[in-house]
Amino acid sequence: MAAQNQMECEEEKAATLSPDTSIQASEPLLDMHIVNGERDETATAPASPTTDSCDGNASDGSYRTPGIGPVLPLEERGAETETKVQERENGESPLELEQLDQHHEMKETNEQKLHKIANELLLTERAYVNRLDLLDQVFYCKLLEEANRGSFPAEMVNKIFSNISSINAFHSKFLLPELEKRMKEWETTPRIGDILQKLAPFLKMYGEYVKGFDNAMELVKNMTERIPQFKSVVEEIQKQKICGSLTLQHHMLEPVQRIPRYEMLLKDYLRKLPPDSLDWNDAKKSLEIISTAASHSNSAIRKMENLKKLLEIYEMLGEEEDIVNPSNELIKEGQILKLAARNTSAQERYLFLFNNMLLYCVPKFSLVGSKFTVRTRVGIDGMKIVETQNEEYPHTFQVSGKERTLELQASSAQDKEEWIKALQETIDAFHQRHETFRNAIAKDNDIHSEVSTAELGKRAPRWIRDNEVTMCMKCKEPFNALTRRRHHCRACGYVVCWKCSDYKAQLEYDGGKLSKVCKDCYQIISGFTDSEEKKRKGILEIESAEVSGNSVVCSFLQYMEKSKPWQKAWCVIPKQDPLVLYMYGAPQDVRAQATIPLLGYVVDEMPRSADLPHSFKLTQSKSVHSFAADSEELKQKWLKVILLAVTGETPGGPNEHPATLDDHPEPKKKSEC
Repeated sequence: MAAQNQMECEEEKAATLSPDTSIQASEPLLDMHIVNGERDETATAPASPTTDSCDGNASDGSYRTPGIGPVLPLEERGAETETKVQERENGESPLELEQLDQHHEMKETNEQKLHKIANELLLTERAYVNRLDLLDQVFYCKLLEEANRGSFPAEMVNKIFSNISSINAFHSKFLLPELEKRMKEWETTPRIGDILQKLAPFLKMYGEYVKGFDNAMELVKNMTERIPQFKSVVEEIQKQKICGSLTLQHHMLEPVQRIPRYEMLLKDYLRKLPPDSLDWNDAKKSLEIISTAASHSNSAIRKMENLKKLLEIYEMLGEEEDIVNPSNELIKEGQILKLAARNTSAQERYLFLFNNMLLYCVPKFSLVGSKFTVRTRVGIDGMKIVETQNEEYPHTFQVSGKERTLELQASSAQDKEEWIKALQETIDAFHQRHETFRNAIAKDNDIHSEVSTAELGKRAPRWIRDNEVTMCMKCKEPFNALTRRRHHCRACGYVVCWKCSDYKAQLEYDGGKLSKVCKDCYQIISGFTDSEEKKRKGILEIESAEVSGNSVVCSFLQYMEKSKPWQKAWCVIPKQDPLVLYMYGAPQDVRAQATIPLLGYVVDEMPRSADLPHSFKLTQSKSVHSFAADSEELKQKWLKVILLAVTGETPGGPNEHPATLDDHPEPKKKSEC
């Protein structure tokens, strides 16, 4: 009976390991699930619970059928069984034989896992090459064709796509063919470390792409907004099925994401690889090279995630605030209460804290469109945080900036502490960055003796290199590739933006030629003072901050000319020019969009039914300018000044005082600051 049971057991084992059963069981392993180029660990072969008649107990269902690994011929399996029987006869215990079987089964499972990782690398590489081809052969080529027609500079297209053609060639002509060839030879050469170790150094070419990635994303954004032909080509391609309803920016991110995925797969491969494997050293070396490249990519991915967040906030603010810039970083956001200055009532507000500014917003209750209106932008430079005590309103603190001072109330003591900590750390980091910047410039000047004031224009300066600065050395605005490019002052050698270098002076060291210089050097060389410089400027070039700080009246007004749509404008009547109305896009603009000489205009202060509330008109001949204030009181303040100006009179007397935005009374029902 015992001999018969033993024979039945052997027959069942042989049936389980038969070639047909093995191939059928392996099929689920071949059907690997790839999600966004990543492996789905849950997709494994279904468990096959069996009942072992040898010991009468049901197995635990953890049995895995051998799938991709080589299947032993029947003769070899028969020889293996005979060897085991011989070993048992030679004194091997059943427990030792069972451990040997488990070790053999574990070895096969690891081999299957290694094959699975290698196969995933191949499948995701194929998908990745298709995406590279889309970027290189479709987006890049189509945009370059349009650029060659003169629609926009081809240089901009080259900056966007960087060395994508080289990356595409490397993957499609070298790495992918090598992987495909190796997977066909897997049974005889089960390894990938040698391929990656040989080709990994070429991944250094990603450095150029990743380094220019931020500027490339900004270029795409700016050109899409400003150049209709560029936008048309991109949108036409994005409609195609091959794009999968994804944007150009999404596809441009894929090369940045690819290196970290190599790193992830290779780490998994090494975990499954026995340390004594022939592939261990090659895999280890390739991981070291890929990890270095991945660190740069991960940094770019974090920046991209930050840009995505900035885009979301940009849309929440009605696409009116220009915050989408790689140099901007969101630190903290959240609801808060603002204590009104007059009656100390608490009003619901929302704050966005960035590394260089605080946006103080009013919530908008609308189902679609923007969710907030920006009431004030407070710069971090010069900001101070003060804890305040208010018996009626607990958890209060004060944010004092150059632009405005806000008394805020947090929801709890912890919330107050978190806001104060975030604000103070942001202020400290801001000053540290700028102190480092100033020290670096000072140190550099010590090493490369700066041209003295007396020598300006007489001796050639040492030019500061472009890559040594990220912002204009005069106005401190960050550079970008499209709207704020780098220029050198030929007198002092500083790197400045176009606004700060829009001057020319004769330089002795250059034979008296007129050369581009910064504003400071221009004033020293030419002898112009600030007041003379202002006279030299055109009427539109007077900065808003100059006139707003010394004005008869200034505030935001809605403005419409003829049949054009209403638009928001920062309107100022300065004290030194009280008969002219200046209109700016924002309070800090350095150039007025338009001016209206008020003398001789007729004022119509009765709004029509189609006009906005609190509106008035200025008419002269065929010129019609319509304005609308936020409140009737603000309207009357403007009319009081304008009615004098149109007759040639100017406001004066001891009781007159400038009316500014801070003087505007709040509506009785709901105050908005």
